[in-house]
Amino acid sequence: MNNVLERYSTLRDIVAKTFSQLTQQMVDEALLFAAEHLASHERYDSSPLLDHGVAVARIIIEEIGLGRNSTIAAIIHDVVRIAIQRKDPEMELLTTHIREHFGEETLGITIALCKISDIKLKASKEQASDFRDMIVSYSEDPRVILIKLADRLEVMRSLEIFPEKKRRTKSWESLNLYAQIAHKLGLYSIKSELEDLSLKHLEPEAYHNIVQELKESEAERIAFIEKFLEPIRELLDRDGIKYHIKSRTKSVFSIFQKMRKQRVGFKGVYDIFALRIIIDCPIEREKALCWTVYSHVTSLYMPNTERMRDWISIPKSNGYESLHATVLGDGGRWVEVQIRTERMDEVAERGIAAHWRYKGVKQGGMGAEEWLGRLRELLEDTTSEAIAHRFEAKPATGEIFVFTPSGDIRKLPEGATVLDFAFDIHTSLGAICVGGKIGNRVVPIKEQLHNGDICEVLTRKDQTPKADWLALCVTSKARARIRAYLREEQQKHARLGREELERRLKNWKMEISIDEVVAYLCKYYKIRRGNELYMMIADEKRDLLEIKDVLIRWRSGEADEQRRQAAAEIEERKARLREERTVEPRRSNDALVIDDKINNIEYKFGRCCNPIKGDNVFGFITINAGITIHRNDCPNARRMRERYPYRVLEARWREDAEGAFRVTIGITAADIPGLATTIMDVASKELKLSVRGINYLPKGDGSASAQLIVEVTGANIVDMLLHSLRRIKGVRNAYRIN
Repeated sequence: MNNVLERYSTLRDIVAKTFSQLTQQMVDEALLFAAEHLASHERYDSSPLLDHGVAVARIIIEEIGLGRNSTIAAIIHDVVRIAIQRKDPEMELLTTHIREHFGEETLGITIALCKISDIKLKASKEQASDFRDMIVSYSEDPRVILIKLADRLEVMRSLEIFPEKKRRTKSWESLNLYAQIAHKLGLYSIKSELEDLSLKHLEPEAYHNIVQELKESEAERIAFIEKFLEPIRELLDRDGIKYHIKSRTKSVFSIFQKMRKQRVGFKGVYDIFALRIIIDCPIEREKALCWTVYSHVTSLYMPNTERMRDWISIPKSNGYESLHATVLGDGGRWVEVQIRTERMDEVAERGIAAHWRYKGVKQGGMGAEEWLGRLRELLEDTTSEAIAHRFEAKPATGEIFVFTPSGDIRKLPEGATVLDFAFDIHTSLGAICVGGKIGNRVVPIKEQLHNGDICEVLTRKDQTPKADWLALCVTSKARARIRAYLREEQQKHARLGREELERRLKNWKMEISIDEVVAYLCKYYKIRRGNELYMMIADEKRDLLEIKDVLIRWRSGEADEQRRQAAAEIEERKARLREERTVEPRRSNDALVIDDKINNIEYKFGRCCNPIKGDNVFGFITINAGITIHRNDCPNARRMRERYPYRVLEARWREDAEGAFRVTIGITAADIPGLATTIMDVASKELKLSVRGINYLPKGDGSASAQLIVEVTGANIVDMLLHSLRRIKGVRNAYRIN
C-alpha cells in the first residue's frame, strides 16, 4: 500500500496543492483501487499500467485544469476498460464499488472514456471527419473529450515504448483526429505537441532535420531578435506602456507543412518565429494601446499590408483576439509581430474565452462542430467541476456512426436500418441484403441501428428489392436505388410483354401495326398506358387467346364499317351534285348554338380536336351521325371546308352554357424527382380542377414527358392551367393536345 502511494508521490503532491483534503483522500483511495486491479498488467516497457493513468491525471490537473472527478476517472479508467473487454462477470460489482466510493459522475465519465477507447479506428483521411464526429458524439459529459485528449497526449509522449506498427497507427490517429479536436477547442499547445510527436514517427527523417536546423540557427536567431526589438523597446518605454515580449518558434510540424506546401528547404521558410508583444492594461484601454504599439512597430519597419490581420476589431469565432503585423527587418528578413493584451494572450494560449461570452448559453440539440465550439467557450472555469453542470446538452446531430467489420465507418441518419446501411456501402450489396449481424445477434433488414454498432450485412444471391422495402428505409440513397430497380424491372417486364405480343401478331398473320393494336386494347381494357398492358401480358394476367378474339372482333367490325363508309361516299357524291346549286350561304343568325338543339337535330363533339367551351368552332353535317362540332383549327377542318362546303355550319357557344370538358395537356420537362406530384398539386390544389389521370415518362437523357388529363369548364381555364404549369421549376413547355 505504502509502495503505491510512494511511487505516485508527485501526483499526490500536485493534488495536495490544488484540492481539498477530502479530494486527497479520494485520490489515494483511487490509486490503491487501481493498483489492486491492475497489478498484473504492464506497459510495453514492463512498467506498471497504472503509470499511464497517473500521468494522464497529472496532465488533467496541470495542463487542462479539471477537477476531482476527472482526476479519479483518469486513474481508474483502465480498470473498467479491461473489465469490459474481458466481459468480466463481476463487472456489476466493479461499477457498484466505483459509484459508492467515487460517485455517479465519475462512473459516467469512466464508462464514456472506455467507449471511445473501444472505437476501432481505420487510417483513412476520407473518414477522419466522421471519426472525429463520432468521438465527440460519445462525449455526453464534456469532460470526457478533454480527458481523452490528455490520455492521447500521454500515449504520444510515451510512444517510444510501443511496437513500430502501433507507433505509426497512433501517430496517424493523433495527427488526423485528436490534434484536430484540440485545435477546435483552442487547446493550441496540446494540438502542436500532438502534431510534432506524430510527425516524429510518421516522417522521422524530416522531423530530425528540422530539429537540427532549429538548433544550429538558435544563436543567430536570438541575436537577430534582440537587435530587432531594441528600437521597439525604446518607443514603448518612452510611452510608459507596461509590456513583456515573448518569442515563439514555429512548431516543427508547421515548418514541415510550409516547406512541403511552398516546396522550399528550411532556409526558404522566412517566418520561422513570431514575436509577441503582450500589454498589461485595463480592458477599456486594450484596443487603443494595441493600435499604439502597432503604429510604433510599423513606423520602424516596413509592413507587408497583405499579411496584416486585425482580430481585435472583429475577433475570431473562437474568441481569439490579436493584431498581426508582418514587417521587413534587417537583411531583408520578414518577421511576424503579434500584439495583444494579457487577457487576450491567456485566451490564445489556453483556449479559454472571457466569462461574459458564456452567460445565458441556450441548451438544446447541436451538431458536433457547434458542440466543440461551445465546449471550448465553457473551459473558462478550469478550476471547477462545474463544467458538466453548466453544459448539459449532448451532441444531437440526428446522425449515428456505424462500423463495418473491417473498421470502415458509415455516417447515417438516426433511425437508419440494416437495409440503409447495406445500400450505403454499395448498391449491389443492398439489392441482395437479407439481414444483418450485430455482435452475435442476427437481425432482420428492418432492424434500426445505433451509434457505434458493428454491423455485418448478410446476403443471398436470389434476393431482389421489393416495393415494401421503401417503407423500411430512411436514407434517400437507399430509397432512390430501390425505386430505380423497381422501374428497371417494370421496363424489363414491359419489353418482354411487347415482344410476346409482337410475336403473337405475326403468328396470327394480322396485318396491323403494334401501336394501333395497343391503342385499341388499352381502350378496350380501360388501361391508361401501354406499359401496363405489356406487364399484364408478361405476368400472364391477360390471356393471349382472349386478346386474339378481341382483335378479330375489332378487325371484323372495322371491315364492315369500311364497307358502310364506301357506300355512304357514293350516295354523298350524288347528293352533292343535286344540292350544289341550291345551297345558299348561311347567315350568322342561322348559326348553330351549342348546348341547344336545332330542329331536334342532335350534335356531338369531334374526337379529332376535342372542342371545349370558348374554342372557335363550326358544325359539320355527317351522313349518319348528325352534326359534329369541330374547332376552327382542327387538323381536318381544311379538308372538310374544301371538299364539302355545303355541309359546313357556323356555330357558336351559348354564353351561359354549363358543363365539364375533358382535355389532355402535354408537358415537356427536366426529369426532376417529385415533378409529377408538383404538376398534380398545381392542377388539383391551386386551380381546384378534377384530375382524371397523369402519365409521366422519364426518357433516360435527363428529360421527361407527361400527359395530364383534367376536366375544365372552358378554354379560359385551360389557358390558366398552361400558364401555371409553365411556371413550375423544370417544366420547359406545356400545351394542349387535340
